[in-house]
Amino acid sequence: MVTIKSQKEIEKMKEACRITALVYDEIEKYIKPGITTMDLDNFAEKIIREHGGIPAQKGYPSGEKGVPAFPGTLCISINDEIIHGIPSKRTIIKDGDVVSVDLVVYKNGFHGDAARTYIVGKTSPEKQRLVDITKQAFFEGIKYAVKGNRIGDISHAIGEFVEKNGYNVVREFQGHGIGEEMHEDPGIPNYGKAGRGIRLEPGMTLAIEPMVMVGKPNICVLDDGWTIVTEDGSLAAHYENTILITEKEPEVLTLLKK
Repeated sequence: MVTIKSQKEIEKMKEACRITALVYDEIEKYIKPGITTMDLDNFAEKIIREHGGIPAQKGYPSGEKGVPAFPGTLCISINDEIIHGIPSKRTIIKDGDVVSVDLVVYKNGFHGDAARTYIVGKTSPEKQRLVDITKQAFFEGIKYAVKGNRIGDISHAIGEFVEKNGYNVVREFQGHGIGEEMHEDPGIPNYGKAGRGIRLEPGMTLAIEPMVMVGKPNICVLDDGWTIVTEDGSLAAHYENTILITEKEPEVLTLLKK
């Protein structure tokens, strides 16, 4: 069931989203070659807790028998890892790595969810283009995130933009509603036909998240039960924000207002 948030609930949710955005602002300054993914995870958790938030992904159940709950504050996925990479003291971020970071903050009973992809140190035109297209796919999608449109309008816009630029979207994972729960209805695929799905209404809060691969659209899960990688070893990127459907343009809640 899709939940429409009241103005009071939206204000609470904006605080969780503000902290989420703030963490990314600090990560951008902190991330560099030579640190471990656990260093990055600890850094983010400290900021969240200093602002009265809770790292919502830490302890999140896998839903799979024999797979433990997620142990980190951040999902940190490097190069061919798409999503759900587990922070580790043994994983050192290297010069030129493409690092996707996914974060969910819980505060005042509500969640804020966002993801960013960073090219650490030396970049290349190929890597930069992937990251840029993935980010732009989000903004292409939310052009259609307006009252009266349908979920499929967002999905179609994202998928069409990604594919016309020569990449593929992940089809097995998708965006979602968000609020008191981390994952709420509706599901929001990154592909599909326009004009399908539920109609958008003011007060809906959605996490829109293009996950994009350079190579073929096939994925697999590593032995840890969490980390999703491209089957062919090609690079991947991830960009996400929590948005609010309004009477006019959508409001992006997990970007700091300059």
